[in-house]
Amino acid sequence: MDFDVCVVGAGHNGLITAAYLAQSGYRVGVFEKRDIVGGAVSTKEIVPGYQFDLGGSAHILIRLTPIIEELNLSAYGLEYIELDPLFFAPFPDGDSIYIYRDVDRTVEHLESKFPGEGAAYRRFIDDWTDFSEAVCRTFLSPPTPLSLGKNLAFGPSTRLSSTDALRLITRPYGAVIDEYFREEKLKAMLQWMAAQSGPPPSEPMSGPFVLWHPLYHKGGIARPKGGSGMLTQALRRHIEAHGGTVEVSAPVDEILVENGKAAGIRVGGDAYTSRAVVSGTHILETLEHLLPPSHRPESPARKMRVGNGFGAIVRLALDRPVRYAADPSDDARTALQLVCRSPQQIHAAYGDYLNHQPSSDPPIVGMSFSAVDDTLAPPGHEVLWLWGQYYPYELANGTSWDDIGDAVADNLIDTFEAYAPGTRDAIVGRLFQHPLWLERHLSLRRGNVMHLEMSIDQMFMMRPSMDMSSYKGPLDALYLTGASTHPGGGIMGASGRNAAHVVLHDLD
Repeated sequence: MDFDVCVVGAGHNGLITAAYLAQSGYRVGVFEKRDIVGGAVSTKEIVPGYQFDLGGSAHILIRLTPIIEELNLSAYGLEYIELDPLFFAPFPDGDSIYIYRDVDRTVEHLESKFPGEGAAYRRFIDDWTDFSEAVCRTFLSPPTPLSLGKNLAFGPSTRLSSTDALRLITRPYGAVIDEYFREEKLKAMLQWMAAQSGPPPSEPMSGPFVLWHPLYHKGGIARPKGGSGMLTQALRRHIEAHGGTVEVSAPVDEILVENGKAAGIRVGGDAYTSRAVVSGTHILETLEHLLPPSHRPESPARKMRVGNGFGAIVRLALDRPVRYAADPSDDARTALQLVCRSPQQIHAAYGDYLNHQPSSDPPIVGMSFSAVDDTLAPPGHEVLWLWGQYYPYELANGTSWDDIGDAVADNLIDTFEAYAPGTRDAIVGRLFQHPLWLERHLSLRRGNVMHLEMSIDQMFMMRPSMDMSSYKGPLDALYLTGASTHPGGGIMGASGRNAAHVVLHDLD
């Protein structure tokens, strides 16, 4: 037997699963079709002298887990740079808002700008800190009625009455924000932060997307020095240091099956046998293509909603730092920059999306991590990412992203230019990752960075389906990890860690 476990795909969750298994003494082989590990957590020099992330950039959720410490990733080259302020929101009238790591400083700042809103923010944080921590605990184990009940229903998850808590948890997150705050600028900032998982502010049962906001203050926001992909590079070094094998440019063609059990993989003309297989690629890729035809379930795509994508990002190399008209300081460059003037702008963008049109007036998240990391760009230069929503994969009237991509990227830049004049003149190179690009280059079906839509019917025990929510596929010895599984997309690694624990339990 070639390996104890074969892992399909070297996204960060697949690598995390492999790292735990290798650290426990098992022989692990990881096989990745791209020429670099990391999947959507990877970094490349796209413009000479500039390091571009190709997927997720801000490391938030993973710092709420024990993964970095349990795998001792600092010993394998991972160095985190803390960001503070956490968030910065500029507005067309020259006003701006900050959210700092320290709650007291944030409350003082908000109170000085909008009397009463600082106190409201304090009440919001106090009301939902215990709940947000309980939600985080549910992410760190396979989802079951027992685990959900223990962490959410029967524990002290909020200081509100059970009636008030349930009412807010089940409401749209836009309505939750309206209950606490009056200032439209602060509402826009909070709604845009909550919208990053995809659903709009009016989505029923989406309250938790804003109710875990207190976790930003707990875990903070950080960046791996050298780029987001330094996390997955460290994971690769960890696996190899523990005797594992990581192969790139090695696309898996098929999961081998013997006596109804996963028994290895085939890569081109080579077969690799193993006691178990972990698939970290998209769930539909696993079920529709990697399993041999005789073992494929019937029409899995009809039971799992990929959706229509929802975001796109233009990555820019600049010959000078970005400067906001509302605040030209380096604090604005350091924070995640929430460029959204009103809640109505989010709703209008989502309306375009429902009509299968790119947002004509997109809200934007700006990220300029060269403000804290001088390895990303030449001295005095900048890398700037502009993430916008909502951008559907499937366009109206048969339009192709190949035809409109440049114009849509220009519109994103023009929208941003109104807040940071001079940005366009500073551009020396760019990459536009529209939904079709994300599908072609990162295997994100229909451009959905979450794999499957993050609506309540596809969360917890329903992700990716009721019968596969425990990280076990439709065959014995076939395991699942990645954004298709609980708790979903984002740079957290909880899926990889949870899957590893399930595999370890079965192998021991």
